Amino acid sequence: MRKDIHPNYQEVLFHDTNADVFFLTRSTAKTKATREYEGTEYPYYPLDISSASHPFYTGEQRKTSTEGRVASFNKRFGAFGGRKKAADTDAAE
Repeated sequence: MRKDIHPNYQEVLFHDTNADVFFLTRSTAKTKATREYEGTEYPYYPLDISSASHPFYTGEQRKTSTEGRVASFNKRFGAFGGRKKAADTDAAE
């Protein structure tokens, strides 16, 4: 094996901050932070989401809108179009 061409493959402590779950696995992730876990200090890498908190793996469903994109757009901005039409009819009179 050639020297100095392979990344450092080491045990890294991953922390899913959303679910407050720790994972200890081997990785080439580079990090400056360290944290003690089960009596040993490991490089520490915080995560926003992992299999512990992702809806696909947890089975939790997020509520989605049943109306279409155009309907939601009209619902939000339909009043602006109505005011413009009222101004146009006043000008035509």
